[in-house]
Formats: sequence, C-alpha cells, structure tokens
Amino acid sequence: MSPETAAASALTGEITDPRDLPGRLGIEYPRWREPEEVTVNVQMLEAPPADGRDVELEKGPNIQEFPDFGELADAFRLPVLLKVGDDVSTDEVMPAGEAVLPFRSNIPKISEFVYYRRDPSFHERALAARESHGGHVLVAGDNYAQGSSREHAAIAPRYLGQLAVLARSYARIGWQNLANFGIVPLEFADPADYEGVDQGDELEVEGLREALENGGEIVLHNRTKGTEIPTKHSLSQRQIELILDGGVVNFFKRRL
Repeated sequence: MSPETAAASALTGEITDPRDLPGRLGIEYPRWREPEEVTVNVQMLEAPPADGRDVELEKGPNIQEFPDFGELADAFRLPVLLKVGDDVSTDEVMPAGEAVLPFRSNIPKISEFVYYRRDPSFHERALAARESHGGHVLVAGDNYAQGSSREHAAIAPRYLGQLAVLARSYARIGWQNLANFGIVPLEFADPADYEGVDQGDELEVEGLREALENGGEIVLHNRTKGTEIPTKHSLSQRQIELILDGGVVNFFKRRL
C-alpha cells in the first residue's frame, strides 16, 4: 500500500483511505512530500539504456542463473527417493537459517540443504537419480508442504530432479508452488495405498501429458512390488498448463 494508506491504517486499526481522515479523525490528509534535502547522490546514477538486451549483467559469485527446467515428460520410471509422513513443513524440505539463506540466489548451492536434516545423503542420492533415471519421486502423507510459502522448497527439489510428489493431501501454498515449478502434485486415490509404497521403489507412468490434458486416469505402476496405484489431482486448467510447460517461467516465456 502507499505510505499515506499505511499511516492512515495505523491510526484507525483497519485498512483506511487516507482521504477519509479529516472526517473520521479531524486531521489533515497525510500527503507525501519530497524531502527538502536529497540524501542520494543522483550524480552517481546512470540511466538505463533504452534497449538493454545487449548489456551484460555483472553478477557476484553467489548469484547464479535460474536453472532451465524442461517440459514435463510423457512417461517416466523413477525411484521413490524419500518417503515422509504427515505435516511435513517447507522448513523441513528447505530449511531457513544463516547457513542456508545466503544461497537463495544460487539454486545449485542451496539445493545441498534439501532434506538434509532428515537425510544427509538426500542431495547426493538425488543427483545420482537425476543422472541414472532422469529424476525422482517423493511420497508423503497428509498436509505435505505446510508452513511458510518459501518457493525454494519447490525450486531446489525440482533442480535435483523431483518430477512428482505422491501424497495423501497437500497444504495449499506448497501445492501451488509445486505446480509453479513443474512438479506434478499427485494424490492417492485411495489413501490406504500410501502404506504400500516404500523408499527405493520404482514408480512408472505412461501417457502422463495426455492424461493431464484430457482428464484421463493417472495410474502409477510400482515396478518393485508389482502393484498399481490409482491417483488423482486437484489442478486447475492453468496449473496443468504450467506443469506441461515445465513451470511458470517456461509458461510465460512461451507466450512472450
């Protein structure tokens, strides 16, 4: 909000149009005024060029390009790299703290901390699965990715090759972030099937893109146990398009 609205709202205790203050509180509308003395040396500022496409950005060593994520594959056979329980928070997926947050603009580095408190070997195993299988799947219980809305809890796992999560249910914002970065948030059609999947199992699916586009049934085949796992999802048509494109960045790139 504007500084004027913020000041008015602080005085009334609710969102307030500052132009209403004279009538409500008998005080003058708190208009913003430029300071008499400018503290920024504008002589040291250089206006950007009209066309900056050829300008090379100078970045520090801890600023890395955002990773390129490909479109969703139509079929995969991936290992369950980790199985977790209920109410797993985004802080467990992607911890905060002074050791982690300095790398928020360095996805390869910050990915080293994904699930490291639960499984210190997760990062290394994820890279190996990305190399050998093209990625991995995570299995979870109810209310997966609850807690804070940090998008790195989806970006970093996606960088490590996470292509799908299979859960009993999701927290809303964490679920949206998975779709934003091209991770398929599938749900067990029968929640009891959660008990029949273990870490290390290989899950296979075919015709995934067509099933998402046309509303078809998505059945995962557990090749390790020889069982089938019917799944469902709660994705909107727009979220499906995001996932098919490989995430929201690709979604908008394709439309520019």
